[in-house]
Amino acid sequence: MSGKRILIVGGVAAGSSCAARARRLAEDADIVVFEKGPYVSFANCGLPYHVGDVIEDESSLLLVSPEQFQERHAISVHVNHEVLRIDVDAQTVDVRDLAAGTTRTETYDALVLATGSKSVRPPVPGLDLPGVFTLRTVPDTRRVKQWLSDSGATRAAIIGAGFVGLEVAENLTELGLDVTVVELQDQVMPSLDPPIATAVAERLQARGVALCLGEGLAGIEQDGGLRVSTTSGTVLDVDIVVLGLGVRPRTELARAAGITIGSTGGVAVDDQRRTSAPGVWAVGDVTEDRCSVTGLPRLLPLAGPANREGRLAADVICGRDEAFRGVQGTAVCRLFGLTAATTGRAAKELSALGIPFETVWLHPKDHVGYYPGARTMTLEVLYDPGSGRVLGAQGVGEAGVEKRIDVVAMCIQLGGSVFDLEQAELCYAPQVGAAKDPVNVAGMIASNRMRGDLPMASWEALGGDELLVDVREVSEFRREHIPGALNLPLSVLRDRVEELPTDRPIWLYCLSGKRSYDAARALLGRGYDAWTLPGGILSWKALRASR
Repeated sequence: MSGKRILIVGGVAAGSSCAARARRLAEDADIVVFEKGPYVSFANCGLPYHVGDVIEDESSLLLVSPEQFQERHAISVHVNHEVLRIDVDAQTVDVRDLAAGTTRTETYDALVLATGSKSVRPPVPGLDLPGVFTLRTVPDTRRVKQWLSDSGATRAAIIGAGFVGLEVAENLTELGLDVTVVELQDQVMPSLDPPIATAVAERLQARGVALCLGEGLAGIEQDGGLRVSTTSGTVLDVDIVVLGLGVRPRTELARAAGITIGSTGGVAVDDQRRTSAPGVWAVGDVTEDRCSVTGLPRLLPLAGPANREGRLAADVICGRDEAFRGVQGTAVCRLFGLTAATTGRAAKELSALGIPFETVWLHPKDHVGYYPGARTMTLEVLYDPGSGRVLGAQGVGEAGVEKRIDVVAMCIQLGGSVFDLEQAELCYAPQVGAAKDPVNVAGMIASNRMRGDLPMASWEALGGDELLVDVREVSEFRREHIPGALNLPLSVLRDRVEELPTDRPIWLYCLSGKRSYDAARALLGRGYDAWTLPGGILSWKALRASR
């Protein structure tokens, strides 16, 4: 693109990355960014933490200014400029200067749409009342902080229990407000599988956040303060409402230009980010991406993919033959000291899509137990039962969760299997891990199942003609056990094996799955019909709590 003109519509994550990369590859290109808002390249993921004064200085959120783009990269950035129309045949755009009120036409050789997304606003009354906010931009944050200061708010309602909504809930709670979260689904963090989400809900409630799950927003009224009504009839009297109902692609400009919109509502692109219009690319939240796990179209409004897509589009525009690998939904959220992370597809998503999978549950420590401070996490790994290809993973715990999910994320991107997790060579020192890392253990469990070494029963099928056996020690059994279970500790199993029937299945469990595996191998070697229940009593408790 030497000497050519590249116009970029939208200057936050994807647009800014595209502009900077294009300059590094094409020194002679004329690169111009139009941003409708007052800022470019700001850290919108940090906005909840500025509301909570964790990030005290607003300027910390402003990563690069228009002046810095010009000084460092010779890129012209025009804030408060809205692109009104694209003429794909003439290769021009009409741009309105919102401050001056004037409109002009600009030509391009390459056009990049990075118009992002917009907050979902359901058709219910009261969303425009004073004290009702969304949190998408720096000015939004200013308005929220000003309202909190001026109104002396003590009660808040957060509508939506996704990542951003819960981050706002945490920060307002830490500021001393009484916070209630309203969520239409029957769990927080709807993208997570229920046992993982339940752990998050329990932490929120333990820190004083009230949850109204399975309740949609019916409307908001002004009655002294704000009165929030839910679809089930719950009424909340609060001083501030923050909407966190998710986002939708901002596709109006593309639609009007006749650019193809995909089945999920985002701009359709190929693996080089090209749209259906010659010379037009699209990146970030406005696009529909290919899921690298299923191959199906998917909307994924995350900063990481947006930045990589912007960079890759610049590569292609500048003549490089690069291809985007797709998205897999790797994300993390930390609330009140608890981390929840995910990558790939959730079990409930795979079920809905009719994709076969097997599940591994485990509850390892973040580092070896003999080193002080070890904390338990819960991990779920999903894989294809035929090939062993990893399809997804989720985790929750106070330490080490995101590290393990990141490893699995890389395995998924490379098309890896549970056998790769089994063999992965990972860092080990007593204070940070284990010689058999939790990722290795997950791979070993799944690999054992695929090799036929570990017959695995299902908690959902519990209650048939099987004999349920708890192989923990007597003292552990007395403290807590599953109703109807027989206690036969692993330490005496071989001496008392004749007590077990040979004419019915024997389902074994322990605390987390290790001892029941050893017991199953011992019984299988003696000809018994032995099965182990995944994740032990810890998984049983998590599954029961999530129902």
